Amino acid sequence: MKKPLSWVFRLSAVSAAIAAMVSTPTAVAQEESRASAKLLEEIVVTARKREESILDVPIAVTAFNADQLDVLKVRDIESLSVGLPNVAFDDVGTSRSVANFSIRGLGINSSIPSIDPTVGTFVDGVYLGTNAGVILDVFDLESIEVLRGPQGTLFGRNVTGGAVLLNSAKPGDEFGGKIKAAYETGGEEPSVYLQGTVGGPVSDTLAAKISVYSNKDDGYFFNQFTGAAHGESDTLAIRPMVVWTPTERLSITAIYDYFETEGHGPASQNHRNGSGIANGAADFDRDSFDLSIDETGYIDLQSDFFRSTIEYELDNGTITNVFGYRKMESEGSVDVDATPISLFHSPNGIDNDQISNEIRYSGEVGDRSQLTLGAYYFKNDLKYNENRRLLGVVAPPGFFGLTQDGGGDYSVETLGLFASLDYDLTDQMVVNLGLRYTDEEKSADIASLVRNVNAPCSVIDGTCPYDFQDQKSWSNVSPKIGVTYNLSDTSMMYAHWTRGFRSGGYNLRNTAIDTVNFGPGPFDEETVDNFEAGFKTSLRNGGRITGAIFYNQIDDMQREINLADPISGVVQVIRNTADATITGLEIEGLFPLTDRLVFNASLGYIDPGYDAVRFDLNGDGVINDVDKNLDLPRAAELTYSVGLTLDSDVGDWGTAVSRISYAYRDESAYTDNNLGFIGEQAILNAGIDFLSANGRWSFGIFGKNLTDEVKHGGDTQLPEFLGPIPLGGSFAPLAKGRVYGVDLTYKF
Repeated sequence: MKKPLSWVFRLSAVSAAIAAMVSTPTAVAQEESRASAKLLEEIVVTARKREESILDVPIAVTAFNADQLDVLKVRDIESLSVGLPNVAFDDVGTSRSVANFSIRGLGINSSIPSIDPTVGTFVDGVYLGTNAGVILDVFDLESIEVLRGPQGTLFGRNVTGGAVLLNSAKPGDEFGGKIKAAYETGGEEPSVYLQGTVGGPVSDTLAAKISVYSNKDDGYFFNQFTGAAHGESDTLAIRPMVVWTPTERLSITAIYDYFETEGHGPASQNHRNGSGIANGAADFDRDSFDLSIDETGYIDLQSDFFRSTIEYELDNGTITNVFGYRKMESEGSVDVDATPISLFHSPNGIDNDQISNEIRYSGEVGDRSQLTLGAYYFKNDLKYNENRRLLGVVAPPGFFGLTQDGGGDYSVETLGLFASLDYDLTDQMVVNLGLRYTDEEKSADIASLVRNVNAPCSVIDGTCPYDFQDQKSWSNVSPKIGVTYNLSDTSMMYAHWTRGFRSGGYNLRNTAIDTVNFGPGPFDEETVDNFEAGFKTSLRNGGRITGAIFYNQIDDMQREINLADPISGVVQVIRNTADATITGLEIEGLFPLTDRLVFNASLGYIDPGYDAVRFDLNGDGVINDVDKNLDLPRAAELTYSVGLTLDSDVGDWGTAVSRISYAYRDESAYTDNNLGFIGEQAILNAGIDFLSANGRWSFGIFGKNLTDEVKHGGDTQLPEFLGPIPLGGSFAPLAKGRVYGVDLTYKF
């Protein structure tokens, strides 16, 4: 891998952007509107591949614009993990930046990069093909959109749980920019953020901008073994963007992201596991941030991400082509035993290349129809390397009593054809139809870790022998049928049935000796039938309310089963374990109490349950009602949030914006046998921003997670013994607790 850029270069890059901003003559910005008014502004979304008001889209969607993201102090997607109804955006923590997103109880609990996520992440329309490298710092966004339910009829690659759309901010109509700095503390050491962006029109047909982001985190946690801060990270991102409109009909946008981060491995905590077995050297309270690990671990991740969008306007529609290429390299190491003893350490690496192209037409057909037709191609090549270094306690320093090495070479090729038609039956009633055809082929060359014992090798370097090779294809037709009824100019109702599809695949992390029952696959496809009805209404005072009820039928649910193992430490088996039903509801509202005070609230509830089980989930040797009565993992039954935003005048200087929010998420199972779980979350955030009258300056003071709630990315159960040595407890990576901060922003 390339060596990371130095911190000196990072400061230089940010300074250069700042210098460009300060030296550029600009007009003084007009006084900004109040924050309460901005919260009530119409939110424009692209959930149906065209720009429209969030209140006109017959889909359950939550969206945040750029101003709201600033107010919420969103640094990464995980910042929204608690607070959205029936949504969990968690970093699994096994290796930093690995997304374990769940929407409406549909999620995964895995860091295996060959597992397709139930919730897809799309950056400027480009699908990210693996769950690794997703929870990274985000900046200079125009919006974030969270779509619930299957989205295959309009998005390139089908997903069963939902989609997260990240949309980059484009250059403005006038030359300008922003400088922002933030300082956060609350743990052992502080974290400093620097961001600069500058851009605007270069000529009558060309606009450009460049954004630079840097974060230096000196470590939130305290490692009792080393006596030092843990959780250091060093991040740099650079994003140049060009928008060229050579004619009134043609527009071309090109965006390049360079991203790199390096730092410590996860903050691994060991606490008593669900079987009541603790580790004698690290028996910590699961409601604490205590940890003691002898392997600091590390992550070194770099990615180059290019995407382009070409739009050509026709008389009655638009032809759009979205191209994407992403190369990501990552390597790291994890202390999985989470103790001060060398028992289970795991170096790992990923080398990933993906390319995709989507072309579509969207426009009017006659006087009553809106049609979208598209074709999508996706190619993803992935090499995954995993090494297990076991029982170092019985070997001389620097050596291990047992090593296991393996991983796999994985390839995915997808072709998708999709269509969506909205037909106006009357002035009030619209029929919504959609259809998608997917053909997907996957191939895997796998080196099982248990077949390379005490024989170190690397899949990425090409030195591991493959003991499993296979390829298989899946095809599927996914329809959508719905109806929208406009009650008035400000209110609508909708109902639809949508089918989602997630193709089968292979397990690149094969650690089971029994390859017949627990081998690398292939496992088969998963389908979800989603029945949903909802409403959206705009209130007379500028507020809004949206709500939905849903019924999801999941057939052949794909699950990664985590099994404690005395030889490999942990065995992960991927199988189609069950059929399940998940029903629930969501409601969100925004209410102006006065012209300066806004109240927001949300509520989510789901009722998940198994209909049939085909795998021994609890490991008692039989498949029966005991398995069927277990809770579905990552399916928190209750989520809700409330918040207030208040504008106040500060003399002639400007205004102050005060905000407070409280969000709750229920406890949920982590492992399928329910021995591991994720604790309930009750997150209190507050802050105040001072904005100058000319709109240029703002200064903020904020606190996040003020009640210091402990959250774990996972709760993997460890075996009572690893070989002859007692282990026990759990591997449960910690997220940050209470954080205080200040930020300063200058706009021009």
